[in-house]
Amino acid sequence: MNDELHDPVVVPPAALASDLLKGIVESFVLREGTDYGARELSFEQKVAHLMHQLERGEAQIIFDPNTQTVNLVAVSTVPRR
Repeated sequence: MNDELHDPVVVPPAALASDLLKGIVESFVLREGTDYGARELSFEQKVAHLMHQLERGEAQIIFDPNTQTVNLVAVSTVPRR
């Protein structure tokens, strides 16, 4: 068994098929505890908002090869190496 740890990988949205990208974003939006501020937004609005953040580079898709998980994070919270 390989116990070597690998750094998380930033996945450019353009590198993903559109249906896969949408699925990742929808999955993130559906996670319990996702907060979009003071006013309530519909599911579709939340998905669109996050897609725009990805397009503008304000959020990134991070793949963790150690846990085989994908997460979306605000660029300001992405650790710099």
